[in-house]
Amino acid sequence: MTFTLAILLCVVFSSFAFAKPSETKKTKTHSKTKNVIVFVGDGMGPSAREAVRLATVGMSDNLEMNKMPYTGNMHTSSTSVVTDSAAAGTAMATGVKTYNGAVGVDANQKAVKSVLESAHQIGKATGLVTTSQITDATPAAFGSHVLNRKQQSEIADQYLTKSKVDVLLGGGEDFWYPTGQAGAYPDHPSEDPSEESKGTKGNLVKKAEKLGYKYVTNQKQLLNQSNNKVLGLFANEEMFQQNPEGQGDVYNPSVPLPTMTKKAIDTLSKNKKGFFLMVEEEAIDEMAHFDNANLTIKSGQQLDQSVKVAKDYAKSHPDTLVLVLGDHETGGLTVETDDSTDESGDGLSKEDGPFQVAHSGQKFMIDWTTGGHSAVDVPITAMGKNAHLFEGTYENTYIHDALLKAMGIR
Repeated sequence: MTFTLAILLCVVFSSFAFAKPSETKKTKTHSKTKNVIVFVGDGMGPSAREAVRLATVGMSDNLEMNKMPYTGNMHTSSTSVVTDSAAAGTAMATGVKTYNGAVGVDANQKAVKSVLESAHQIGKATGLVTTSQITDATPAAFGSHVLNRKQQSEIADQYLTKSKVDVLLGGGEDFWYPTGQAGAYPDHPSEDPSEESKGTKGNLVKKAEKLGYKYVTNQKQLLNQSNNKVLGLFANEEMFQQNPEGQGDVYNPSVPLPTMTKKAIDTLSKNKKGFFLMVEEEAIDEMAHFDNANLTIKSGQQLDQSVKVAKDYAKSHPDTLVLVLGDHETGGLTVETDDSTDESGDGLSKEDGPFQVAHSGQKFMIDWTTGGHSAVDVPITAMGKNAHLFEGTYENTYIHDALLKAMGIR
């Protein structure tokens, strides 16, 4: 071997030895993921994601949730062609398809362990965050097992005594207090007189406090607390009012989703073994059920800001995986041109808009085909440790399997 060739080989091997991994599609690692943050835009299909992009950053830029190096495509069916959120959440959380309405149980009504419970068993801290009731279908699928999603007080009790979730932030105070015993949020509020305490398992807030949770009911209390176990309930039911546009529709959570996300990460990250966190923006789905494009977009923008919070954390903690997906599509939403000659329709097919394309003189319309869910595949984006596992096209049950593999549990 010549002296020149020897020098050349030394340089080549040195470049491999000292190369630093970067977050690109070429960077793949099979070591364990320490922290997992899963974002679920409930009802967020591909067209909803595109409508949020156009309204937020325009045609020449991308959302934070899209600026991620790994992409996938997920089928959304339950045991039926068109899923609901309970069965969709169960598929992603447990790796098993089940009937619509089921939470954390298979088609034979047998409880199935969730990825959150698996993370807890190996010592990780766990958290659930949502703008819906904290006991609603999607978070419930990660931390409870009931035959019907309506059993929200039972779900709450299981969070405390079975799955032992460390951080619980969202709405739904009504299911934590028994009938006639209002909490921080009064029964029969003017914005929705039907809301009232309706718990069936006694005073679960007191139970939580006895189990070591710090109970908070507003943003100031949340930000000022430093406990490792937190229960935050910030509304009677959802943290918004879902209605048709102009008919009492309000999206203004008393604690914004990005704020809840950051506090949850700050709290859970104190665990040296890492954490598992699921964050849901429910209003995308709820507003789409009412064909309310304005607030579908607004809530999607809040989800994207929350994703930014997680990405910033992941960039300084490279052992973190961030995953963004929808559980299904809602509304049969389509982005269309702002064309006055196009049919406007009525009822469910009525067009909505126009909406301004950001940084542009152009506008777009949104058209709807249903007030329910559809069977459209949903996009997935991922970054961080083991994000490459989410490339490709697969069933919703694969999310559970890939998350376990990422954390080294399977």
